[in-house]
Amino acid sequence: MHAKKLKNIAVLLAAGAAVAFSATSQAQYVGPSTHIAPRSVAEVLKNPVDDQAVVLRGTVIKKVGNEKYIFTDGTGEIRVEIDDKHFAHQRFDAQTKVELRGEIEKDFLESPEVDVDAVIALN
Repeated sequence: MHAKKLKNIAVLLAAGAAVAFSATSQAQYVGPSTHIAPRSVAEVLKNPVDDQAVVLRGTVIKKVGNEKYIFTDGTGEIRVEIDDKHFAHQRFDAQTKVELRGEIEKDFLESPEVDVDAVIALN
């Protein structure tokens, strides 16, 4: 019976170590890269890459559906999806400059859109 307890303890310790190791292995590289993210709507529309991170500055000019909006930065217009939770109690209109952080969603035979993770009012 004593050996069985030791074995159970060893299994629990190994499982705990595996969980601790996997939690620390979730780091993200933030240093220099040869990949250049698009900096404007025109660049996104010219070469949309699915799941590519983007940061765009401009204005949300109109709502076109449930959590769907049209965004412009002066170089073009693109549809964006902004979950209500990302507004974080901010109120803004078509004249409010915002920064949108998210990623490009490019589905087959559809125009690209930006799935927004964060909205930051700049005014």
